[in-house]
Amino acid sequence: MRLLASEPMPEALRGAVIALGNFDGFHLGHQAVAGEAVRWARAEGRPAIIATFDPHPVRHFKPDAPPFRLTTLDQRETLFKEAGADAMLVFAFDGALASTTADSFVRDLLADRLGAAAVVTGEDFTFGRARGGNIGVLRDVGAEVGLRTRAVGPVLEGGEVVSSSRIRDALVAGDPQEAARLLTRPFAIRGPVQHGDKVGRTINFPTANLDIGSYLRPRYGIYAVTGHLPDGRVLKGAANIGIRPTFDPPKELLEPHFFDFSGDLYGQEIEVAFHHFLRGEAKFDSLDALVAQMGRDCDEARRLLAQVGG
Repeated sequence: MRLLASEPMPEALRGAVIALGNFDGFHLGHQAVAGEAVRWARAEGRPAIIATFDPHPVRHFKPDAPPFRLTTLDQRETLFKEAGADAMLVFAFDGALASTTADSFVRDLLADRLGAAAVVTGEDFTFGRARGGNIGVLRDVGAEVGLRTRAVGPVLEGGEVVSSSRIRDALVAGDPQEAARLLTRPFAIRGPVQHGDKVGRTINFPTANLDIGSYLRPRYGIYAVTGHLPDGRVLKGAANIGIRPTFDPPKELLEPHFFDFSGDLYGQEIEVAFHHFLRGEAKFDSLDALVAQMGRDCDEARRLLAQVGG
């Protein structure tokens, strides 16, 4: 269930424990915050809600920032449900929310409008106008309005704090396995399959074209991937993400080719998960050279994906 913070909270969900954060990526650190909220809610027989902000505050304050999202709202809704949430709460981050004081955010939004009984955040979470709120403000103001609070410390992996920035850095460096370790699942792009120029089918490598949208751009190149279809099937394949330098004009796309698949995916929403980086983008002198390299890429992707279920 998706709830909007601007609308009245359904009576059945008032008195909830809310995990509060941006949660883009929903990595190990985010999962720790959400897990604490779900456990607390279950222990007291309360609803468990995981909140997020959309658009991301960075997009509001820096509208020209390059794409950086690790998940869409739909993906977060799926992940929150799998984590045990009874609902996802969406704060629309706009000028009104940006100008809301920390005190008002706690009193008027969390306690009054949403009727929260308790809130769980990360220790470094900030909120309210000019980031005037932190866990200390949340505890102090919350105590005045009967809102209990807990803070969850950072999660360390490999001796370093797990963060969305660390995951983005790994993807930009072409290390999807490191990103997957911190996310607890492969980074994945979800979207509807679009009609392309259909060059792939003429060289026996048909592709399903996806717009990359607001997602972070991982290192351009060829990846071993899996495709998750609406009917539950999981396909293995190799994908190019980038601008296709061999073709003119360049066009930024995600183009997965799925092995041993001949169905029609146009218009269907699929999710493409990145498992292994094979090589960077390259411009080939001829179509024959490109086709030969694509064959080698697919062989390597098959080998690397042999242990992946599906």
